[in-house]
Amino acid sequence: MSQYKQMIADYFEQHKQQMLSSLAEIVAIDSSFKPCGDETKPFGEGSAAALAWAQAFARDNGFKTTNYDNYAIDIDFDDKEQVLGILSHLDVVPATPDGWHSDPFKLTERDGVLYGRGTIDDKGPSVCVLYAMKCIKELGIPLSKGFRAIMGGNEEQGCKDIEYYQSKRPFPKNVFTPDGSFPVLNCEKGMVHLTFSKPFEHPHIKSIKAGSAINAIPERCEALIDGKAVISAGKAAHGSRPENGDNAITKFLSVYDKDDSIGLRRLFPHGECDGKSCGLGFSDDVSGTMTCALTLLNTEGGRLHGGIDIRFPIDRKFADIKAIIVSALAESGFEEDDCEGMEPHYVDEKSDFVQKLLKVYEEIKGEKGECISEGGITYVHNTEGGVAFGAEFPEEQNNMHGADEHISLETFMLGCNMYANAIVEICG
Repeated sequence: MSQYKQMIADYFEQHKQQMLSSLAEIVAIDSSFKPCGDETKPFGEGSAAALAWAQAFARDNGFKTTNYDNYAIDIDFDDKEQVLGILSHLDVVPATPDGWHSDPFKLTERDGVLYGRGTIDDKGPSVCVLYAMKCIKELGIPLSKGFRAIMGGNEEQGCKDIEYYQSKRPFPKNVFTPDGSFPVLNCEKGMVHLTFSKPFEHPHIKSIKAGSAINAIPERCEALIDGKAVISAGKAAHGSRPENGDNAITKFLSVYDKDDSIGLRRLFPHGECDGKSCGLGFSDDVSGTMTCALTLLNTEGGRLHGGIDIRFPIDRKFADIKAIIVSALAESGFEEDDCEGMEPHYVDEKSDFVQKLLKVYEEIKGEKGECISEGGITYVHNTEGGVAFGAEFPEEQNNMHGADEHISLETFMLGCNMYANAIVEICG
């Protein structure tokens, strides 16, 4: 491990308050997607402002930085041949005060935990990366190879930022993103997002309203049954982790549609997370068991509309999974409205790049580092050879995309140390 490990740790401890001040500044910018009618700001005022903030930080610390038409920016450490790119994003999902115990756009520390939209996804990790660059420069740690940070403004809305960036400048050979989990996330399941509908007329249920995003487990389902308002309450979770939530839609169906007259109770039993009842339920030794969740259900215009989030193992193909779920829905009279998705992503854990990241993890965390698989789609899903390196640990529940999103101060500081030492290991 690097001889500079202790110097790096001391640096971050000495600059802790400065780093928290920077995090507070970027959290204060609402960088969620909001079209503003200005072609020079394709993802809205907030996204452009967040990119401008990072550029100002880079310039103030003597780094060369380029803005790619407010789609993304990059920050070059120096002029050497670049072998590493660190990819993060400064846009966030929207936040309302509902469910928050503090202002989502004001960094708030309580009991060693930092609350605010973007603290874990992905502003907190981005600040860690910026200070890792600053640390290496100010300590004068010699590097034989170059690297750059790349920060985008549209990860939460389809990654148009990185598509545009790569049309202007190719990535370095090795890329990691602090947009997933430690130790190293080298395997990402494939994804299917499917919406469907059918004519709806029910003798008792007059309306249903549940779910706001296809990639989120709904925490509330509202219905009008025989003239009475009925509410089924659950627990929200990311769509790729349905086991962490309590699906309000399937809970509602289990109580108020016992005869399966709607046609979904049989396909989506409450508590089932792998899609087995739909003819799915696949798993493999590398990526584990798939997930399948009914995340949207709404009545509108005389039709019942639904949405499904599926994350499938790396030994399966998008077309095959889609065919199975569409066939299962058709048996209950539903028609496909729209479907999109991605094939799985996998990087060999024996690669030199992955092994160096695992080595850094073991030295900093003091425990065995192993590659992991997740259903979530990270920023490098479509990048050949790209992996996620942090920012959260598998045992953590940081309310990503939810109310009271947070990162512990300990995890934040560990992230800074991870990224600085990884740069030295790969580029030293």
